[in-house]
Amino acid sequence: MSTPALHTALGGARATPRVGVDRILHPRSVAVFGASDSTQKFGGRIMHFLVHHGFAGDIYPINLHRPEVLGRKAYASIAAPPTPADVAILAVPADALVSSVSQAAEAGVGCCVIISTGFAEAGPEGVARQAALVEIARRTGTRIVGPNCMGLIVPHHRLALCSSVVLDTDRLRDGPLGLVSQSGALMVSIFDRAAADGIGFRACVSLGNQSDLELCDFIDYLIDDPGTEAICVYVEGWLDGARFRRAAAAARAAGKPLLVLKTGRTQAGVKSARSHTASLAGSYDGFSAVCREEGVVLARDPDDMVRAAHFLVRHRGPRRGGVGILSSSGGGAGIASDRVSELGLRLAVLSPGTREALGELLLPPQADNPIDLGGRRKPEEVEIAGDAARTLFADPDVAYGLAILTSMPFFATRTKLIGEAAQAVDKPVMIALTPGAAATAPRQALRDLGQFYFDRVEDALRVIALVAEHDALRATAPPGAKRPAGLPLTVGAVGAGMLAEAEARRLLAAYGVELAREAIAKSPEAAGDAAAGLGFPVVLKAVSRDIVHKSDVGGVRLGLASREAVTTVAREMVTALGPLDGFCVQETVSGEAEVIVGARRDPHFGAVVLVGLGGIAVEILKDVALAPAPVSAGRARAMLESLAAAPLLAGARGRPPLDIAAIVDAVVRVSWLAADLGPRLVDLEVNPLIVRRAGRGAVAVDARARLEESPT
Repeated sequence: MSTPALHTALGGARATPRVGVDRILHPRSVAVFGASDSTQKFGGRIMHFLVHHGFAGDIYPINLHRPEVLGRKAYASIAAPPTPADVAILAVPADALVSSVSQAAEAGVGCCVIISTGFAEAGPEGVARQAALVEIARRTGTRIVGPNCMGLIVPHHRLALCSSVVLDTDRLRDGPLGLVSQSGALMVSIFDRAAADGIGFRACVSLGNQSDLELCDFIDYLIDDPGTEAICVYVEGWLDGARFRRAAAAARAAGKPLLVLKTGRTQAGVKSARSHTASLAGSYDGFSAVCREEGVVLARDPDDMVRAAHFLVRHRGPRRGGVGILSSSGGGAGIASDRVSELGLRLAVLSPGTREALGELLLPPQADNPIDLGGRRKPEEVEIAGDAARTLFADPDVAYGLAILTSMPFFATRTKLIGEAAQAVDKPVMIALTPGAAATAPRQALRDLGQFYFDRVEDALRVIALVAEHDALRATAPPGAKRPAGLPLTVGAVGAGMLAEAEARRLLAAYGVELAREAIAKSPEAAGDAAAGLGFPVVLKAVSRDIVHKSDVGGVRLGLASREAVTTVAREMVTALGPLDGFCVQETVSGEAEVIVGARRDPHFGAVVLVGLGGIAVEILKDVALAPAPVSAGRARAMLESLAAAPLLAGARGRPPLDIAAIVDAVVRVSWLAADLGPRLVDLEVNPLIVRRAGRGAVAVDARARLEESPT
């Protein structure tokens, strides 16, 4: 459980940290509270794993009742060892934990790794205990990892500072991946599964409640660590979203893939009925937008995340192109082709030379992408599998290879040839073996080659999608938005709470958003007079701070063509809706499409701007794109191009192209308004923005905004 409130409450000056992250991951000495000879106990398993995996530093067993543990001198207290431990690990009851950490800090211990539970995740008493831990850390300089974590695994340092049974193995598999996880149990499960896949880690860290050291402390370290080539993160909640964004930018600059799996993707339990923007731009949506902007790949499964990182390290790219598919089954090739398209990827278009070379091996229908090895010119030729694979994977438009192998003659031999072809190209090639026991020998052939393989086609496809997403994100220039000329330098004086529409319009007008002409009237009769001044037909809207979606309750009427009609409808609104603040009489604006442009403040990542199809169906269609504000014109245009409705805006099926430049301009201006409002912004939106044909502009006809009080 992340605890930003505790960090805020206990902020301020702190003692100089006794150790940095590098020393925590590479300690010269460790102390084990509750050390035991028994592997049935937490302290016993930790001691066993430290000794078994050959930790070369000093080990200080802390046990009041034993003179030695596993043949090593034991100490009655943490103050008794000859030198203070760099790191101490504690798995003691929660009610004794604070006292134990205090003793460790007084003894000069550099860092306490706390496995114990029963803190901020366990109610008010636990929150108080965790606050006491944070106070000790700030006062003494002793760092804390946890509580409610699983510890550290650093294979190249032979450090297994963790009690999980997954460490009961012959060796800790080293590798170039870093893993930082808020969940301890998930961390060790990922480590174990990756080892079974032949994937190793540079370091694995679980942070639990992030009471002191947090995820970004270790992400920052791994970005700078020469031995770490890609970073995987599991997170439930960020303590500092701005810091994560800086870390993501640094990982991108360092050329290190950063892959993140975050819980809380859905809107379950999230209540945001005050505006379309608030409901469409939820917390995960804002986080996802920031990740896209900074080149971070978002995974939905931990195995996919680690496997994609593995391929990104082995094949560093850059890559541009499509997917080349090879299968020993026509059905497998067809299924894969459909799934590639459904994932938003494309099949590679083979060059004439590649097709000609394949034509010497395969019958004409199979001599193109996707390849079906069943259509061989010489049915029993074994080598054709390797020859076809090499030819396909070498094609310049093949960026990603996918081999789906069903049972076939000479199964193991042909699989080995395809594996060798995959290793001969510096491209990510996913090999999926679909049979069960019949593929035992082919799997072993690939293991002997050191070639990664999958047992499910879907697993391979998801990993290809993540690798391709990384390549597309990294091919995009880093974000940068230049302030448009003519914008005010400050927002100026504006109220708080739900603004009247006139106040929201003044904000938008100050930032250059084109607005429909309108007049505000206090009575039905005054509304009729205002309509006559604007010219008929007009739109009449009820004005009330208590009504957000006016069209839902009959607070908007269109096409009123006379003074009498306006006055009559205004009176009907009062009868139906009760006392109103007044009426807005607006010119009728016609156009070809309705668009929503909105913004909200994400509590972790700041202002986020949104654009999509608007009008009353916006939450039904949910065709929107988001980006952290402010945005450049190029980013705003890319947002529009990502919409499902983009072809309609561009003029599909004989429709006239719309004024996309005007939409882009509105998005940019709203994004700067949102950014300038800073922490005052809750949400704001223009809905609809009426878009006319190309060159004729776009006009905002409805606006709303909700702001916080100015910070003191």
